[in-house]
Amino acid sequence: MTEPSSDRHGTSPPWPPSDPAIQKVFEGMLEDGSWGRYHGPHCAHLRQKLADLHQSEFVTLCSSGTSAVELALRAAGVSDGDEVIMAAYDYKANFANVVLLGATPVLTDVKQGFPVPDPQQIREALTDRTRAIICSHLHGCFAPVSEIRELAAQHDVPVVEDVCQSPGAIHDGVLAGTAGDISVFSFGGSKLLTAGRGGAVVTRSETFHQRIRLYTQRGNDAYPLSEMQAAVLCPQLEQLKRCHETRRERVRQIVEGLGDCKEFSPVLNHAEEDLPAFYKLAFLLDHDSREEFCSRCQRAGAAVFEGFPGLHLIHAKRRFRALGDLPHATALHNNLVMLHHPVLLQDAHVIQPLVTAIKLAAERI
Repeated sequence: MTEPSSDRHGTSPPWPPSDPAIQKVFEGMLEDGSWGRYHGPHCAHLRQKLADLHQSEFVTLCSSGTSAVELALRAAGVSDGDEVIMAAYDYKANFANVVLLGATPVLTDVKQGFPVPDPQQIREALTDRTRAIICSHLHGCFAPVSEIRELAAQHDVPVVEDVCQSPGAIHDGVLAGTAGDISVFSFGGSKLLTAGRGGAVVTRSETFHQRIRLYTQRGNDAYPLSEMQAAVLCPQLEQLKRCHETRRERVRQIVEGLGDCKEFSPVLNHAEEDLPAFYKLAFLLDHDSREEFCSRCQRAGAAVFEGFPGLHLIHAKRRFRALGDLPHATALHNNLVMLHHPVLLQDAHVIQPLVTAIKLAAERI
């Protein structure tokens, strides 16, 4: 297997990988000095590429995926006393952003066995205080954003589509980031599109876009993405489709190779014609020793980690409202494990040793 990375995903191949196209971009920036400018061609180019890809007129580049979610919620008008509905299994920064704005997160259960919101739960959670709904595509699974948006539109509630893990994914012929009222992206150091840091907000609503501009433009951009960051993202966007094809083939090999392993099952909800994006590949572990399993995998060179904690289990109850006991989110909290994505771009011969390492770890717990 490839030499492990030294970052917090310590058993992964290096990320980002060495890329001649990005090296060429750096050389060009050194020559023309654009890397150090406040304004230049690269941010404008990236905005246009994102707008064209998502068929959306308005794109705001920003400093992180977390700030993108904050700006999206501000655009939706979320403020003190409001409620924002989100799944109890989600990235904790989304919860923190709701609290930051003085609103109350309303936590709903996920679909059984999957890290995606349950539309029926959302229907039951809606009140006259609901200001927005956050729907996240996680671990290669698709959130039912179109269904939830149709429901939300009946109550004039905007849907924030979190695409931080799934840029370029396609479900039912719909590109991730085009089904919600406003969509957020992350270009963080471990992401499928990476500039070390960075994010973007995409929308077709001029009203939402203007609200973001009024908040971020304070004589200068308060949440900037640099020219250098934008420049290295453009070639990655061009390569994204090809990289996704490789990742999907590696996932197919892994799932097939682990097919006889009774200890855990893959968490996949895409149809044959869908094109998922795998930032993580999730499994449900049928065992109480999840921490030991992950530790054994990592020692064997497989970048397997515990999933997200359930938001209802790591925050004080006074900070949120929950719709029921959230048993399915609790099950994910206890049983979900994730394979980090860099290995999915490795050559096919790397996969069998990976599968063997995971099987051995499962057998020994």
